[in-house]
Amino acid sequence: MDHTPRWQKSTFSDGGEGDTCVELTVASAHLISLRESDTPTAVLTTTTGPMTHLLRAIATGRLTQRRP
Repeated sequence: MDHTPRWQKSTFSDGGEGDTCVELTVASAHLISLRESDTPTAVLTTTTGPMTHLLRAIATGRLTQRRP
């Protein structure tokens, strides 16, 4: 059985083959791994709960930097 991660690029990446995107993969039933394509050996792994909260915050604009 092949256990090589299948990384998925963000839909916000430029679509090219360059190293300008964030990638995700399912590490196990409850773990998700993230990496930036220009540093593929640096992998951040988290559980589905915090990842869901992060994606919702991004989608709703709650992570947008507010200006004074």
